[in-house]
Amino acid sequence: MSLHHPLRFAISVFVFSLGMWAFQPQMAWAVGFRPVSTDELKMTSEPLAPGAPAIILYRQVDRDDDIHRGHEDNYFRIKILSEEGRKYADIEIPYDKDSGSIIGIHARTIRPDGTLVDFGGKIFNKSIEKSKGTRYLAKTFTLPDVQVGSIIEYFYTIDLQENSLFNSNWILSQELFTKNAKFSLKPWQDPNGHYRMHWIWQFLPAGTPEPKMAGQEQVVRLEVSNIPAFQTEDYMPPENELKSRVDFIYSDELPESSPSRFWDNRGKKLSGSLDSFLGKRKAMEQAVAEIVGPNDPPEMKLEKIYARVQTLRNTSYEVRKTEQEEQREKEKRASSADEVWKRGYGTGWELTWLYLALVRAAGLEAYGVITSERANYFFNPNLMQSSRLDANVVHVKLNGKEFWCDPGAAYTPFGLLPWPETGTQGLELDKKGSTWVKTLTPVSSQARTERHADFKLSETGDLEGKLTVTFTGLEAARLRTDERNADETERRKFLEDTAKSYIPAACEVKLANQPDWKSATAPLAGVFDVKVPGWASGAGRRVLLPVGLFSAKQRHTFDHADRVHPIYVAYPFQEADDISIEIPSGWQVSSLPTPWNDTGRIVSYTLAAENNQGKLHVSRSLAVDFIFLEQKYYPALRNYFQEIRTADEQQMVLQPGAPAASR
Repeated sequence: MSLHHPLRFAISVFVFSLGMWAFQPQMAWAVGFRPVSTDELKMTSEPLAPGAPAIILYRQVDRDDDIHRGHEDNYFRIKILSEEGRKYADIEIPYDKDSGSIIGIHARTIRPDGTLVDFGGKIFNKSIEKSKGTRYLAKTFTLPDVQVGSIIEYFYTIDLQENSLFNSNWILSQELFTKNAKFSLKPWQDPNGHYRMHWIWQFLPAGTPEPKMAGQEQVVRLEVSNIPAFQTEDYMPPENELKSRVDFIYSDELPESSPSRFWDNRGKKLSGSLDSFLGKRKAMEQAVAEIVGPNDPPEMKLEKIYARVQTLRNTSYEVRKTEQEEQREKEKRASSADEVWKRGYGTGWELTWLYLALVRAAGLEAYGVITSERANYFFNPNLMQSSRLDANVVHVKLNGKEFWCDPGAAYTPFGLLPWPETGTQGLELDKKGSTWVKTLTPVSSQARTERHADFKLSETGDLEGKLTVTFTGLEAARLRTDERNADETERRKFLEDTAKSYIPAACEVKLANQPDWKSATAPLAGVFDVKVPGWASGAGRRVLLPVGLFSAKQRHTFDHADRVHPIYVAYPFQEADDISIEIPSGWQVSSLPTPWNDTGRIVSYTLAAENNQGKLHVSRSLAVDFIFLEQKYYPALRNYFQEIRTADEQQMVLQPGAPAASR
C-alpha cells in the first residue's frame, strides 16, 4: 500500500521528524531582479530551439536545508518569441502545503523597448488537475502587458516547514528550452552525525560537468546551458524517469558502494521492524477464530480475512485532518498488529501488515514485501534509494499458487494489487533477511470496461436510448480511488463526462442511477440516458450510420508520426461494446461494415455488425496487453491503431422508407 507509507511524501520527497527545536521567526529571503541585457531585448529567436514560442533565458535555484530556516529561492526569466508564447504570462507555481509555503512572490514585465511594468495584481491559490486523478496546488497569477518580444520574470521563496528535513531535487528539463541555469544546495549538517546526504543525477545535457560540493560552505553547485525543452507525449513513462534532474537524498544509512550489501543490510532492518510490528501470534489466532471457520478451505480463509480487514477504518483514505484535530483525537501510530485490531482502524500500511499477521495466524505461508510504486518513477536498486520502496503488500504461497494482496489499498478486490504496485520489484522479508521478488503483473481482463447500449434511431438521424457502462477490476478500483473524496455532484459530473468522452460527436448524457462507490468487489456501473443528435447523415436516397459509436478515445491515439519516448500504459486493459440500434419502421439495411477479427499478441481488436429483423447489433472489442514498449516499436503500433480508426470509421448504409430521412 502506498498512500500510507510511514515516511510522508511531499513533491516526490520524504519528511522525517527531527523532534522539537527552538522557535525561529519566519522571514523572507530577498532575491532581487537581475539586470537585463540589450541582447536579451533584441532577441527574436533561438537557433537551438527553432520555432519555440518562448524560451527560458535564465533560471536560478538556491536552497538551504537548515532545519530552522530552510528555504529555496527560485528565479525565472522568460523571453516571449511569438503570439503563442504570450500564454506563458499565466504563471503557475506548484507547491505542497505539507512541506512549506510560497512567500515573497515578485514579478514584472519588460516591454520590448526596455520599459518595466511591475506586477501588482492578485495571486490566487488553485487546485489544478494535471491528469485524471492527479491534482496539485499552485499559486497562479497573470503578468500584465505581455507582447511578442517582451521578457517576463518572477522570483519567489519556498519557506520550508520548520524542524523537518526534506529530500529535494533539481528538475533541469522544463516545458521550454533553457538557455542558462544555475543551481546550488547547502545541505543540513547533522550535529549528531545520524543523517547524511548524497546525490544522483540523470540525463545531464552534453558537456555538463557533474554537480559537486565545493568551498568552505560545503555547497553543491551546478551550472548548465542549453537544456532542451521537455517533450510531453501520450502514453509515456513517468516524467521523473525522462527528465534531466539531480536528486538529493538524506539517509541514516552508512554509505555503501555495493548495491547488494546495501540492500542486504536494509533488508535485515526492515525484517526486524516488521517482526516487531507483527508481535505475538497468540493474539492474532484469537482474532482469526472470529473471522474464519475451522473447516474453511485455505483460499476461503484468505478471502474472509481480506474482506474483514477491509471493513476496518482506513485513515489513509480520509480527508487529511488539521494538526489540531489529530492532536485532539490522539491517533498515534500503532506499535503492533494487535493494537490495530483492537482499535479497529489504522493506516493502509498498518492494515496490510495486520492482514499478514492474521494470515500467518491462520497457519498459511505468507511474506511481507516492501515494494515500490511505478506511478511516478521506476525503481532501480542500483541507485540504493530505500525511500523509493514506498509500498507494502503480502505475498501468500498456497498449494503451488501465489496470491498478492494489499487490503490496505481501499477499493482493491482480493487477488489484485493497486496498479502502481503491479509488476514492480520489492524486498520479500523473512527472518533471514530479504530476497528480491517481482509483484503480480496484471492482464487485460483484470481491467475491463463494458458498454452496453440499447438505442433507437429516429427518422431525422438522432440516436437515443440507454447506455450502461460497467467498470471491473483495476479500472473500478482506480476510479473509486480517484473520486473517493468527491461529493455526489462531482461524481455525477465525472461519470457523465466519462461517458461523453467515448462518443465522437456532440451528445447529451444524464446519469440515471446511483453507482456503488464504496465496494471493493462489486463492479462500478453507471446507467445513462443518452441522445446523439444527427448521428446518422443523409447521402442522396441513403442514410449513413457510423459504426464506431464509442471510438472517440482511439481517434487520436498515436496520431504523431514521430515518437521521442517509449510507450507506457499504466496497466493492460479491455474495452467491450455491445450496441443495439432499432431503426425506423420500413427502413432497410443496404450494407454492413466488413468484420474485423485481429487477435494480436499485445493489441487485439474485433468488430462485427449484423441486422436482426430491423435491429442493428454491433459488437466491438479492444484489448491492450502490454505495459512498456521501446520506442522502436512505435511505427508498428501506430499503424495498427490507424487500422483500428479505419475500421471504426466504416458506415452502415440504410435505405429509408417513405418519406426519406433527412438530417
